[in-house]
Amino acid sequence: MVLTRRFRIVAAVLVLGGLVAGTAAVAGMTGDEPEASGSATPAADSTLTAPTADEAEPDTAATDRAVPAEAAEPVPVDPQVQAQVSYMIAHWTDYNTDAYGVIADNDCVNFTSQSLIERGWTMDDQWWSEGTGSDFDTSSPWISSTAFRDYVAQSGRATALTDDQRDQVKIGDVAQFDWDNSGDRDHTGVVTRIEGSGDDIQIYYAGHTDDTDFRSVDYAITEKHPGATAYYWSIP
Repeated sequence: MVLTRRFRIVAAVLVLGGLVAGTAAVAGMTGDEPEASGSATPAADSTLTAPTADEAEPDTAATDRAVPAEAAEPVPVDPQVQAQVSYMIAHWTDYNTDAYGVIADNDCVNFTSQSLIERGWTMDDQWWSEGTGSDFDTSSPWISSTAFRDYVAQSGRATALTDDQRDQVKIGDVAQFDWDNSGDRDHTGVVTRIEGSGDDIQIYYAGHTDDTDFRSVDYAITEKHPGATAYYWSIP
């Protein structure tokens, strides 16, 4: 008979409880005090920074933002990834028009590309941008989700992951979405927080166009765009 994970956990707790009770009884008869056993410390979530008190409170004004709950101690992040994600957090509402151009109503890949420059990527003859504000020019992969997908796949700068491979996704990886499952990519952002483990991994991303700093992937594909599919690009 195959036991479910929840049943095995409950059974383990009952057995452990019995052992602890038995130890206490023996100690009472012998006059010896049982040694205190420290409780297990939960593993730290893969977070960039520990959330503030404000982040820990539910966002009642915008439930779609899905602010993560307070997490454990942060896991150290590579400085280049730190720079990338810090750029996303600094400019998800305050657009950096002094250094880059802006595409009205479709700036998600442009913003993601900017963050990759902050991470240490360099432009090439297929992925580039020049100019600022409304006076700028770019290649297609710099601003198009589908063209960016094709460029990254061809260049080998990142490894494709599906949403079933959440355990391999890291902070700083690129998240992409196919809202209507038509085969192209409709939206792009950067992973800014990861919580949980095993079968309960929650991924949050930041991006422009429907601006956000920590939006739940699950919210995006089940409530905002029901039935949509998420993909990721794992960056070495």
